[in-house]
Amino acid sequence: MSEQGNGQIFTVQRPTTGDPEEWKAYWEQLGQPWRTEPEIDKKRQHYLNERRTIIPGGKRGVFPFKGIKLNRGDVEWLLATLGDGQGPINLKDEKQRGRTGIDLRGADLRGVNLSKLPMARLVGGLRQGDDATVYYSDLREWAGEIAAVHLEGADLTQADLTEASLRNAHLEGASLLAAHLEGASLSHVHLEGSDLRGARLEISNLRGAYLQKANLNEAFLEGSDLRTAHLEGTDLGNAHLEGVSLKHAHLEGADLRGAFMSTATALNDVTLGDSQGSIALLADIHWSDVNVAVMNWSALSISGDELLARQTKSNGTKIDELYCIELYEGTLRAYRQLAPTLRNQGLNEDATRFAYRGQLMQRRVFWYRRKFGQYLFSLFLDMLAGYGYKPWRSFAAYLIVIAAFATAYFIIGHTVGPALSPLGSVVFSMTSFHGRGFFPGGIKLDDPLTVLAALEAFVGLLIEVTFIATLTQRLFGK
Repeated sequence: MSEQGNGQIFTVQRPTTGDPEEWKAYWEQLGQPWRTEPEIDKKRQHYLNERRTIIPGGKRGVFPFKGIKLNRGDVEWLLATLGDGQGPINLKDEKQRGRTGIDLRGADLRGVNLSKLPMARLVGGLRQGDDATVYYSDLREWAGEIAAVHLEGADLTQADLTEASLRNAHLEGASLLAAHLEGASLSHVHLEGSDLRGARLEISNLRGAYLQKANLNEAFLEGSDLRTAHLEGTDLGNAHLEGVSLKHAHLEGADLRGAFMSTATALNDVTLGDSQGSIALLADIHWSDVNVAVMNWSALSISGDELLARQTKSNGTKIDELYCIELYEGTLRAYRQLAPTLRNQGLNEDATRFAYRGQLMQRRVFWYRRKFGQYLFSLFLDMLAGYGYKPWRSFAAYLIVIAAFATAYFIIGHTVGPALSPLGSVVFSMTSFHGRGFFPGGIKLDDPLTVLAALEAFVGLLIEVTFIATLTQRLFGK
């Protein structure tokens, strides 16, 4: 093969061995840098070309490569010869936007390395225009199998799958790291455990997709349809979810820490937790005034961040302790960010519950940082008034103190005098508690009853001041 430039003819030598490096250099010279494998032999080319001429039929279950095991070399040749030699589709070229990509429905590509391949508009699942009556008929499972490409465990790192049709495709455990899937049809696709870190999925159709435990960290999902999607245990940390529709999606145990949302993000009836204790992680989410009122927060008693922190035990080493501190501080941030977001949208009861849990997490941080004085004071505030969120505890403390001191007055009075009746002991305790005590005749300032009354007045003042301060803090949200 030769090329001409500046009056000279350069010949591109075709490798005669199977050396991958020689073939890679050869393909780069031919302007096909995405090819890495030796070219398949003429017999295989003829076979694949014959298969490609088969007219697909969704209802009949007929597809060009149904049940055929393909390797990367096969796919590279199919891409290079796509469209009578036009090659891969370049969607930046307006003239090519009407072209259809290679049809791999039913093909077996499990474990194949398809990284960096330009597979724009790949057909890997049922598309609009295929016989949908089969998909919705009693043969639904059968139709799903025959129309789905098998890519389980395949490496699709940085592959270009823009506007691909992969409905019902099987991509369990596949690597789609930084893959381009903008506008792809991925409804009901199986992507369980797949690596989609940094993948471009803008405006993609992922409705009903199975993404359990997939890694979508820092993925771009703006404007995508994730309605009814299964995202249980999925890593969506720092993912871009602006304008995403998550209606009825399952996010039990999903990691949403640092995710970006916008007012256009739809969270209607999203499930964040289940009865088995699988709960979403919510720290550092960029809520951006998204409508959270449509979510069922009452069913969520704690966040997944707190559950994770609870399950992590320190082994006494510095690294373990630092990790525990990091988890509890993350949980603290999650509650402090969520509480005002809910309160601003009128969900005061839910906001109160999470604000209280935030205080509990702050106390745990004090413990791990060995700030025992602050820890004990925080514990005292919790026991006395629940940080202002449980005022009934102050009333209970009030009754306990009155009863305890009244009992002491009754016992001391009958021991050293003057003797008090049960009712008199209670009245004496109540007046002493509020600092307005009066003393029966004959009691001196240094008598046991007087000293005990002074102590009760101090305790009463401490309880009243603490209750007023914590309640004020809650009411004014400080």
